[in-house]
Amino acid sequence: MNEAPFVFVIPTYRLRDVSAAVSAYDEHFRHNGHSLPMMVFDDSTLANHDKYFSLLEQIETANDLFYVGPREKEEFIAFLCRHLRDRRLDSLVRNLFRPSYGGNRNFTLIYTLGQMMMSSDDDMRPEAIIEDSPESLAPGEVSRGKLIRPGDAGHTLKSYDLLAAFKEVIGRRVADVPANFLRGAHLVDSAMDLETNASKGYSRANALSLAPGPISPSAVVKVAQTFRTGTDDVDAIDFARLFLANDAQRQPDDLNDLYMLVNFRPAVTDRNWRIDCGVAAYDNRLGLPPFFPTRLRFEDYIYRLWVQQKGVAAAHVDAAQRHTKNNYMRNPLAAEIFNEEIANLLKRKLKDSVRRMDDLTVSFGYGGEVTHADTEETLGRIRAIHAEAVAVAARTKDPERRQAVEVFAANLAKSFYGFESDFFQQNVSRIVDDVLSQIYASLELWPRLVEICFFRRHRREFPMLRVRNRRPRRGRGTTPAAAASDAFTPARRGEAPVFSIVPPPAA
Repeated sequence: MNEAPFVFVIPTYRLRDVSAAVSAYDEHFRHNGHSLPMMVFDDSTLANHDKYFSLLEQIETANDLFYVGPREKEEFIAFLCRHLRDRRLDSLVRNLFRPSYGGNRNFTLIYTLGQMMMSSDDDMRPEAIIEDSPESLAPGEVSRGKLIRPGDAGHTLKSYDLLAAFKEVIGRRVADVPANFLRGAHLVDSAMDLETNASKGYSRANALSLAPGPISPSAVVKVAQTFRTGTDDVDAIDFARLFLANDAQRQPDDLNDLYMLVNFRPAVTDRNWRIDCGVAAYDNRLGLPPFFPTRLRFEDYIYRLWVQQKGVAAAHVDAAQRHTKNNYMRNPLAAEIFNEEIANLLKRKLKDSVRRMDDLTVSFGYGGEVTHADTEETLGRIRAIHAEAVAVAARTKDPERRQAVEVFAANLAKSFYGFESDFFQQNVSRIVDDVLSQIYASLELWPRLVEICFFRRHRREFPMLRVRNRRPRRGRGTTPAAAASDAFTPARRGEAPVFSIVPPPAA
């Protein structure tokens, strides 16, 4: 059963822009009659915190808003290091919670132990782009969507009750999931290899289909997600090819096609290779495995592997959200391509070497070998894109576009070590070895950290700030944030509020 309270979290490194997401989701929950704590986990530096934190205080929310930033995180890490009582482990703890996509989400996992967690990225919004004239889905088809131009007609922004949709499934046995959910082995995407999350080549339309297969009625839905619309998260290589193919596009970041859902329906699967952690909810009552501690942006891939185990199910709920890609503080396109290539290499190696999975960890047998065939396969793809960029720059007459293409080609060659095979293999081997050592050591330490936090849940509260922002005036139909008392302990006068972990249910 899923009586544990829900907490809504927004991991961010863009404190300057996160207020818009907080306001949108607060209004969404208020409109649907929900009250739950909202928590911002901020990866900003102290300088950016001091510069932009006041923007959070200026917004108006009906729900209680809490903040975990650089000072609070440092205090929490110090707490963990004290209780480990081994200074040699301090660097591993800091690596698990390092400022990164995965490190920030590991904070959300620890801070919401014993509860249900709903998470949305800072560039998501609680509505979706839906076609006005939906088409019927084929048997076994879970969703169908396509790309449109921003000015195209024939679609509407629709909002779905996200919390109610998640509550239908998260933490429940498959036998208790509503009858309108399709059931099967796993999903198949017509445009993407879901096992590595790499595209099969750019496509303007796709369909998700359910592969038939048994699913245990006693399996528990540990991870669920909404469907996603809006700015399409295409692979960096596909993004580059679209830029090179569009003679009217002057800068790589100008691409703004939108992904629209034609139709969709909910499904629950035994195995799920299509986990989108930016629009997900988690059953965190007994703890979950950590996100990979790396900056290669495949930190959530561990969940694609972890949900394959017996007794765990995943779901796509009957709701959708919208992505509004934010280019603020993003890496250059050439760097994104490099990271993506290394990440895809590691995904394939790790997937093929899984040895064991349990409630909190996954163990692997991959030793970090990078073969000549591995590097040549990668360099072959990138050399082709570089040659295409050089050719496009040579024939382009628009000075601004020609300069942008030339810069991209130069950055690509620099990122891939001038395409020199031995030099590239040597450096990739070092990167892979470093990343694997961090991942393996962190996975081994994680269960001990979870145990410490569960043991201290009644005696030690985790550091956070209650944001002293405005509340809506009476008469606007707001709902009191009573649910916050289920998860939070108010501070005494003059003190910062603190967070208390709700004890987990009996196993």
